[in-house]
This record gives sequence, C-alpha cells and structure tokens, in this order.
Amino acid sequence: MKRFKYIIIGSLLLTACAQTPKNTDSVQSIQPERPAALPESRIEVMPVLPNVELSNDLIYELLLTEIADQRGQKALAAEVSAELARKTRDPRLARRAAQIAAEAGEMDKAVAAFRRWQELEPASAIPARMLSSLLLRGGKFDEAQLELIKVLKAEEANIGYVFLHIFQPIAASPDKAAALKLMGNLAQLYPRVAEARWSVAQLAQLAGDHERALNEAEQARNLRPEWDMAVSLEAQLLQKNKPQQGLEMLRHYLSQYPDAREVRLQYARALLEQKQYKQSRDEFRCLAKDSQGGHDLTLAIALISLQMNDFQEAEEQLKRMLGSGAKDEITAQYYLGQLSEAKKNENEAIIYYRGVKEGEYQLAAQTRVAYLLSKSGKLGEARQYLHELQATDNQQRVQLLLVEAQLLREANQLPEAFQVLQQGLVKLPNHPDLLYEAAMLADKIGKPDLFEQLMRKLIQVKPDHAHAYNALGYSLLERNVRVPEAVKLVERALQLAPDDFAIMDSVGWGYYRSGKLDESVEILRRAFAGNPDPEIASHLGEVLWVRGDKEEAKKIWQDSLTANPANALLQAVMKRFMP
Repeated sequence: MKRFKYIIIGSLLLTACAQTPKNTDSVQSIQPERPAALPESRIEVMPVLPNVELSNDLIYELLLTEIADQRGQKALAAEVSAELARKTRDPRLARRAAQIAAEAGEMDKAVAAFRRWQELEPASAIPARMLSSLLLRGGKFDEAQLELIKVLKAEEANIGYVFLHIFQPIAASPDKAAALKLMGNLAQLYPRVAEARWSVAQLAQLAGDHERALNEAEQARNLRPEWDMAVSLEAQLLQKNKPQQGLEMLRHYLSQYPDAREVRLQYARALLEQKQYKQSRDEFRCLAKDSQGGHDLTLAIALISLQMNDFQEAEEQLKRMLGSGAKDEITAQYYLGQLSEAKKNENEAIIYYRGVKEGEYQLAAQTRVAYLLSKSGKLGEARQYLHELQATDNQQRVQLLLVEAQLLREANQLPEAFQVLQQGLVKLPNHPDLLYEAAMLADKIGKPDLFEQLMRKLIQVKPDHAHAYNALGYSLLERNVRVPEAVKLVERALQLAPDDFAIMDSVGWGYYRSGKLDESVEILRRAFAGNPDPEIASHLGEVLWVRGDKEEAKKIWQDSLTANPANALLQAVMKRFMP
C-alpha cells in the first residue's frame, strides 16, 4: 500500500482538535475586565508529522473514536484515541486524545494524554496551557505551577498578556488561598511585570487579604502608571478604608488620560458612593456627551438630580427616555411618577404609574397608585383597583393583600384590615408574611389568644423567624404574664438576630420584669446607643429610675422628648414617675 505523510482532511475526524476542555467556571473580578488577546507576533512552529500508513485498521479506529465520542461513550473514545496517538505518534491525534480524555473526566488518563501531546509537539505552548487548566480544576496546584512556568517561558515576549490569560483559570479555583499562593510564586519569577502584580492583587482580594491586594495593586500601578486597569483596581481597593485617596487617584489619572471612559465611569460611581452628588453628576454628564452610554447614563443623571432635589433636571432627563423603547420608557415612567410625588403632584404621579404596565417596576407602581388613591380619600377605589390587578405568583398576591391591609390600617379600620389578612390565610395558610401581619393586627384589636396562636404557627413554619419570637415574647412582657417564658422567647430572638436593637430592647425589658436591673441597664444602653428610639428611651429611663439613677433617667427622657415631642409613650412614662 502506498505510504504518504498522513493528513486528515475530513471534518468528522478532527472537528474539535483546537478546542480546549470545557470550563464553565467563572470569576467575579474586582473591576470590569477587558479581554486581552494574545498578540500574533509569535508564530507557532508547525509540528513534525510522521509518515503513517493509512490502513483500514487505522481508518476504523479513527471512525470508532469519533462515533463513540459523538454517542457519549467518552471512556471508549478516550481509550481508542490514546492508543491511536501512541501508535502513530502524530501530534494532531495526540491533541485529540488529550481533549477526549479531559472531557471523559478521568484525571490520570487525561494528564497522561496531555503529557504525550507535549512530547510529540514540544515547541508548542498550547499543551502546557491546557494541561495547567486541567490540573487546576483537579486541585493539583504544584503540578499546574510547573506547566504554567513552561507557558510563561515559551511566551516571554508577550509575558504581560500571558499573565492576564492564566489569571482566569487560576482564579476560577474554589481554593482561593491555594490560587493566591500559586500566582504569587509565578509572579516572583517576573517581579517587574505589572500584569503579574495585578493578578496577585486580584487573587489576594478574592482570598480576603486586603492589605496584600492593595500592596500588589500599588506595585502594578508603579510599574505601569499609564495602565488603566492597575489604577482602577488600586482605587477600588482604596474605597474600603481610604475612599478620598482613591478618588484623588482616579481624578489625577483622568487629568492625564481624559478619554479613559471606564476609569471615568468608576470615578463617577465612586463619587456617588461618597455622596458627592454634584461632582458625580458632572462626571456622568461628561460620559453622556457621546452615544456609548445609552439611557443608563441618562437615568443615572436623573436619579442623582432627584437625590439633589433638582426636580427640573431630573424631569428633563427622564422625559428624554420617553419613546426610547419599552424597557427604558417604562423605567422613565416609574421615576417620573416618583418625581411627581416629590413635587406633591399626586394626580400626575398616578398617570405616570399607570403607564408602568410591565417589567420590574410594575408591582411597585401599582401599589403606589393604590396608596395615592387612598391618600386622596378614595379608599374604596384604591381597594377596587388592587382587587383588579393580576398577580403573577403567590408572592405578588401576598404583597397586594399586605398593601390593602396597610391602607385599611392607616384609615384606622383595623378589623377590616385583619379580615383581609384572614381571607389571605385561607388560601395561603402557611405564608410567613401573612401570618406575622395577621398576628400583629390580632394583638392590636385585642385578641391576644389569636395573636399567640398565629405567632406560634409562624414559629413552627419558620423556626428562624427572629421577629416572631420577639413579638410573642414582648407581648407577654407588656402584659407582665409568663415572664420566664417571655424572656426565653426574646433571648432566642436575639440569638437569631444579635445586632437587632429592637430585640435588644425586648431582652432588656425582660430582664427588668425579672428583677435583673443591672443586666437590663447594660443591654438597654447598647440598644439605645445603636438606635435612640423613644420607646427604648422610655424603657432605659424607667429601669434607671427604679435602680436609683433618677437624674440620668430624667435626662434621657427629656432629651428624647425634645427630639420626639409628640411621643405618647414617653409622655406617659414621665407622667407616671414625675407627676
């Protein structure tokens, strides 16, 4: 049979030989990434191809490999392709064998297949690159490091780009500490490469080492002061503890590179985060001068203007979005409704809200319509409007019921509000929000037994509902009944929500009812320091008074009453102790 250099021309045989093993892992970088393509200055050396006889057996094995692979018989395909690569020593078949072995998910066989490919195509960096990704996914960081060193050495002419490329598979590893160690080891080999330092900074941030991240980002910027990604990363890291320094860095960079759009967008957002609204709006306006930003920038300018109470500017910007397309127009309609409310033009607000007929703001707009109708004295019309709305799921149905009950509550129609929630519980008997609100209303209309029944059912349905434990325990404390049980309930609530100041107040009140005055004062002070609410002030003052600290109690009450002159609870407790 004629012998010739073996060349495969059928797409069936080597369809995906240039593809890398699939990797669906993704990584959230600290700042927006721009894809970095490797420069094409480095030309791949064509591998040496062996002379192979195209025998019937060889054709059969080639076809068997591909058919098995297409039919999902990965193990068979991997076995036959590995044998083909061994017999022919053809680097293209070795590449295909490596790909199939990787897809089969058998780590040892896949590593062996990649090793053979490396042996047969030693001048190419591709096998080492793909093998390193495979080893990283398998958690073999030491072996991956050896392969990545080969990649870096082979691509030293483009070393910065290579670091940006290897960053993603390394960062995709769930073991962030190991990934950071690996990247740090690689970066030590190239201490003057900014991209290496940047990659370490990113991984340090992902691993929770903020100090190292900031240090590495600063090194990256010093090595390449003109590189926007280095400046952007360092400024973002500075936002945590030194926001003004981060802002100044971005401002200085933009003074030298005014066309750096991504950095300007970051600067605008950072200013907004620091509540520097005018400066932030100016930057967004600068970005909006061209057409790249679309309506997102227009909306940003409008919302900042709303925050600044610059209603005219907000309205102008939002009206620009009308007629621009379904999504943007609906967004503009919703915020124009908000703007009209801010201007006290409630009829106009209703018109805008009614125009929000779909999208993420639809339910919010609909509930605002009902609220504004009720506020204008049209409670019946508001309820009818809510009844005519079509909820898409149970959560929306519950939301509409809660809004209707709230409108009735504000109209002081408490029994009617309770009835609405009871009717909702007929269809959704275990919904936590309905149970909680119905229980609270039962307490308000003087049905303590029903209140307790509903709260206990809520605790059964949702055992981690801190506010259910708190509400039930506090109700018992207010009635001064079953105090030991009440204290256990509010203490359980505090375990579930240890930073909730209202629950701290309940626990302090429970200790007071139990005669533990010192413990009560201690936790009530914490609650009052976190939230100087008049109810907490009334409790803290009472405990202090009873303990003998009357002057401090008077001061707390008087200061709180000055800030809340209409608070009935404060007035009552002061009258009781200082008639």
